[in-house]
Order: sequence, then C-alpha cells, then structure tokens
Amino acid sequence: MPRLIDLTVTLDPDNRARLPPPLAGAAGVVAPRIEYLHPASDAGREEFCRYLGCHHGDLPDGEGWGAEVLNDMSSHCGTHVDAPLHSGSRSAGAPARTITDIPLEELYRPGLVLDVRPWATLGEEITIGMLDAALDATGRKINAGDAVLIRTGQERFTMTDPEYYTQPGMSRASTLHLTRQGATILGTDAVGWDLPFRLMAQKFRETGDKSVLWDGHKAIVEREAFIVQQLCNLGALPSSGFMVGFFPIKLARCSAAPARVVAFVD
Repeated sequence: MPRLIDLTVTLDPDNRARLPPPLAGAAGVVAPRIEYLHPASDAGREEFCRYLGCHHGDLPDGEGWGAEVLNDMSSHCGTHVDAPLHSGSRSAGAPARTITDIPLEELYRPGLVLDVRPWATLGEEITIGMLDAALDATGRKINAGDAVLIRTGQERFTMTDPEYYTQPGMSRASTLHLTRQGATILGTDAVGWDLPFRLMAQKFRETGDKSVLWDGHKAIVEREAFIVQQLCNLGALPSSGFMVGFFPIKLARCSAAPARVVAFVD
C-alpha cells in the first residue's frame, strides 16, 4: 500500500481576509465565500424542513442537515490544474483543450521534484541552468509524460508575508526547456507559475517588449502541458520514484479547475 501525501492547499474562506488590499479583488482564486448551514443551526433545520415538508418539531433528533453554499469562486481557486485553454485558444497547433477534455490517464503521472531553492531568488526568473542543476541532483532525466514539480521554497511564507507574492517565476524559455524534454504536467509550490504580475508589467513598461507578458504560461501555446499552481508539501516527497494524481473537478468547458493533488509514494 503506497503512502499518500496530500499536495493540496485548503480552501479556507478566512484566507480571503489575509490578502493585501491591492489583491483583494483576486480573493476568488484563494478560496470561495462559504455560507455554512450547520445541522443544529436554524438555517440547517429550515432547509431540511423545506425539502421534506415537515416542521422543526418533527425533526427526529432536533437537527436538520449540514450543507454549505459556495460563491465567488474562480475556476483557478487554490491548488488547481490549468488546461491548455488558459494559455490561449490554440495549443501545439490545435484547438486548446479544456479541463473536461483531459482524460484521467493524463493526470496520473510519474513525479519528479526539481528543488531550485539553492539558486532561486525572490522576484527573479528560474533559469534553465537552475533547472538542469536541480535535475542533475535527482540522478535521472525527464521522461515523456512526467509531472515535474518545482520546489521554489515559497512554502516558508504565508499569505500575510509580502514575500509570498514575490515568487521566483518560470519564463517561456525555462518552461519550454521542460516540455521539450517530455514533461506534460508542470507544478509549482508558488502562488503563480510566472513571475509576479507587477514585475512583468514593470518590465513591459520599461522595455515595451510584449513577449515578457505572462511568457511562462504562453509557452503552452507552442507545446501543450498542464500547469498546476499552489502545491504544498513538496518537501515530503522524494526527488523521484512516485506517482501523482492531479484530479480536477469536472467543470464543463473550463480553462481550469480546483484539484485534489495526491502523491503515491512506495
């Protein structure tokens, strides 16, 4: 029986209040708003009675049922899988696939952890050289169909730390370096795959070079892969020799979906 390691962050609505004010509008990517109906609450009892045609005094144990109402939730909420459609309408020369176009067989893959912590710097690009050094440390190569998980060290920060939003980011070149070797799933423990938006926007203002805008994700337009963000517990994994299941919610025709990501370690 393999050991199961959960690589998924918890979708806690309390985290919405921990976002810095400039990012408050992005709360839906952190967690949904949740209306909790506890079995012992009036709301839980009332909903039970409304559906079953009874009164509070009729409840067998004096309680209703537990239920929750979720709203203001992005398809890119928490630990999530990006389908190719997130990066553009076409990928690898074909119409980009949605999250419900991807069969489960493509989402259960051998895993490989590239630990770039010795070289990665906050707010700077994760280079091809860093990736190659981390790959050398694993003692193996990337095989076709591998899930490559980048450990950036961002797990040491929480949502209330400014550093959490200044992650080292992947570029177009570094992303293609992995997909050209055969990686089909690309994961990170950072809040985003690319450099922070504000830094990309600043670079664009300074240079006028539009290729710097979201270039890590845009690399998927050239070579298809699935990007997975906001992973956790990568430090609990060996560098290789394990399987990972990336199981997104089946949201019809969507560009992404929240996922339960679990590593299976022998």
